Parts: sequence; C-alpha cells; structure tokens
Amino acid sequence: MSITYLEAIREAQARALKEDDRVFIYGQDVGAFGGAFKATKGLAKEYPGRVLDTPISEDAMVGTAIGAAIEGMRPIVEMQFADFSSVALNQILNNAGTHYWRTQVPCPITVRLPSGGTKGSGPFHSQSMEALYAHYPGLVVMTPATVEDAYSMLLEAVSLDDPVVFCEHKYLYYHLKADALPTESLPTGKARIARAGRDLTIVTYSAMVHEAIAVAEELSRDGFELEVVDLRSVKPLDTETVLASVARTGRLLCVGESFPWGGTNAEVIARVATEGFHLLDAAPARINAKDTPIPYHPNLWEAHRPNAKSIAARARQLLRE
Repeated sequence: MSITYLEAIREAQARALKEDDRVFIYGQDVGAFGGAFKATKGLAKEYPGRVLDTPISEDAMVGTAIGAAIEGMRPIVEMQFADFSSVALNQILNNAGTHYWRTQVPCPITVRLPSGGTKGSGPFHSQSMEALYAHYPGLVVMTPATVEDAYSMLLEAVSLDDPVVFCEHKYLYYHLKADALPTESLPTGKARIARAGRDLTIVTYSAMVHEAIAVAEELSRDGFELEVVDLRSVKPLDTETVLASVARTGRLLCVGESFPWGGTNAEVIARVATEGFHLLDAAPARINAKDTPIPYHPNLWEAHRPNAKSIAARARQLLRE
C-alpha cells in the first residue's frame, strides 16, 4: 500500500486535529467539498465544527485566523492556489509576521499554499511564491519535496509558535508516492543530501528535487557524480549543508521553479559567493523559470519551467568550466 503526497498532507491535518483541540482548518470549500484538491476530504465529517468554509476573501480568512491564533488557537488556512495568497499579503506579512515582535504574543498560524505549475494552469494558478514570503522576517517558509516531508513538516508547522507558509507543490500531489508515512524526520531548517556526489552540487527544493535527481542519474552514466541538496525549507535556509557540499564538489548549480529575479537561487549563490568563494572551482550558476508570466499551453509551460533536459544541459556546461 502506498500513500501520495496529497494523502500525506491530509493525514497530517487529520492527526493534528485529533491530537490538539486548538487546531482547526479554515478555507474556501474545505468543508463538505473537501478543498479544491481534496486535501481536506472527509475531515469536516470526522471533526464537525473544526473544518470551516470561509467567504471568498483571502484577506478576511487570514485575518480571522490571526485573531484566533492570538487567542490561543492553531489554525491551518488553505489557499486554493498560492497565487491567491497575494490578496492576503498585508495580513500574512505585516500582521502575522510581525505580531510576536510587537506584542510578545505568538501567532501560530499555518498557511498552506498549493504552489507551482501544472499543464494548462496558466499565469494565475501556477506561481511559486516562496521567495516573496522568505523576504520578510517573522515567517517560516517550508518547501517539502517528498511524501515524508509533506507529512512531518506540516505537523511541525502546526506545532510551531511562529507563522508558517507551507508551500506544497501541486504537481507532486498525485505524481509522488511513498510506501508509508515517516516515524521520524529532520527538523525544519536542516537540508538533506538527496543524492551524494563529488563533481557538482545542485541545490534545489520542492518539485525540482526530482528533476535534479533525474539529471544526476543521467550524468552518472557518463561518469559524473552530482550531489543533490534538498533545502526542504527556504526560511530558515541551511547554508552550512550547502557550503559543505560545495566544499566536496567545487561547483554549484541552483535550480528553482520560481521567477529568477531576487529568488531563492540568488540568495543561495550570494551566500556561497560570500562565505565559500574559496571553495569554488567555477562560477556558480542558476536555472529558473523564464522571467515572463506562466503560459497556459502545455508545451510552452514545459519550456517555461526548468526540467531535466534544461538542467542537464546547464550542468554539463558547468562541468566543462
């Protein structure tokens, strides 16, 4: 019996509801309908009065959740798509993110963002917004790439006193499976070595971890061993593990699905260039989605985002430098 990435998210929420009466789920159509992607399917029936539908106002639903969190609750807010969370930026960034530092009162909310692209989703339902949220102090930004992390990190998010932006990738919902849920996990802020290597480090997160592993497997047939570092969270960011990997390989390629300007890749490269310049045998490189709105057509979408083919081409170029 296997469990999907989406089912792991549902199971984590069910466990959180079961183990802590302060937890409730709040969002558009999360009740009887089970959410836009069925991440809350069946939970309203199992936990009546604790899986609540909201008006179509992201600003209002996050504001209400913040008020509940300040009063001692632990709300999980589901956005139908990460893109729509921009309507609630003031609530997430200026209210939740700063609340403890203004009042010494914690604001333990978890905002789930179905992130990233799928074929035909277009510019309003495909964005990866983790770098925007990571820019602001006070927020934890999680980017799980595996079924195991989707489960364990969501449970950790609900337990933290800090506000958490949980970026779950829509493409992984059904494409990713595991044999079982984990019994232990790394803490948020600790990266993992998804594949060990000696010739080049690929630093990535979320769905791009699987593209990077495919590239590493392809290049291994040519005698190159690429190390893949899964950041797991982008705020906090595990610079120590990244630097240790670059020390082993001497080359760095950062891969992300988000837009290139001011993103996570840029931050990782800046840290390595500042703290580990002496470790590099070649200039660090990055590959992101194109700096344009995300296209609808499946073929254009495939060309817009990084994939194994484009990552492999850039990795081969970097190995020659």
